[in-house]
Amino acid sequence: MGLISLFNKNKKETLDKGLQKTKQSVFSKLTRAIAGKSTVDDDVLDNLEEILITSDVGVDTTIKIIQRIEERVARDKYVSTSELNGILREEIARLMTENHTDNSDNWDLPTDHKPYVILVVGVNGVGKTTTIGKLAYQFKKAGKKVYLGAADTFRAAAVEQICVWGERVGVPVVKQQMGADPASVAFDTLQSAKANGADVVLIDTAGRLHNKVGLMNELKKIKDVMKKVLPEAPDEVMLVLDGSTGQNAFEQAKQFSAVTQITSLAITKLDGTAKGGVVIGISDQLKVPVKYIGLGEGMEDLQLFNKEQFVDSLFKQD
Repeated sequence: MGLISLFNKNKKETLDKGLQKTKQSVFSKLTRAIAGKSTVDDDVLDNLEEILITSDVGVDTTIKIIQRIEERVARDKYVSTSELNGILREEIARLMTENHTDNSDNWDLPTDHKPYVILVVGVNGVGKTTTIGKLAYQFKKAGKKVYLGAADTFRAAAVEQICVWGERVGVPVVKQQMGADPASVAFDTLQSAKANGADVVLIDTAGRLHNKVGLMNELKKIKDVMKKVLPEAPDEVMLVLDGSTGQNAFEQAKQFSAVTQITSLAITKLDGTAKGGVVIGISDQLKVPVKYIGLGEGMEDLQLFNKEQFVDSLFKQD
């Protein structure tokens, strides 16, 4: 038991550290917003609205949060500014529950079939291949047999990068030559993974958002071909976003949703930015759960997302 709590403590410390810049930004503004005020009034709420928007929570999501707090103020008649922090935490965690964001504490997968197939999408430069490598590491560490598929055949660097990760983590990578049909790579990967009793398959794809129709057709073809090997594949279509880009990540998320159905989110590079609020906004706007967050360079710095822990790290008073 001691080991588990120590491990969780380490994870929480990584989360606290990773969200430090966002927290400092939100907190300093929040402290100024309630300076000299004892109760939550319209002024405080106006200031809070501005704080959330400038922390990249997004306008629509911010309005929702403010409305919920207004309802509580109206219901309870008197809400002191000292209670505001706790109310904010509760309302944001509740909002994320509505987006089907469940807390995962382990790397278990559904047991009714295998392999579990994750198709990974996202534009180049967001940390897509690195996220795949770190996921492979975490799944392998949890005792799973992992296969990687290098279906981003448009960039030689992408194939090389995923092969490097395969070697580092010690998992097989299925690839073809540059310019090969990505659907063919996905087909080979699933066949090989199925034949060798793999538990989980991660497939990298090209991030060419500038050619939406081409990308849409490509992803559809990959999915159709996968179903010939495993009718339920893919189990998950995971969009990787760079959290440090704030509102740009929002835009990418919207554009990718128009191209293919997204079922989960991985948000990376949160450690170097004050834009951590983007996690709340994107999940709310897309109605898609956040499953993983990237909080640093290390293999262990990709974490399973826990909404209460996340909100606690953002709003915890030292």
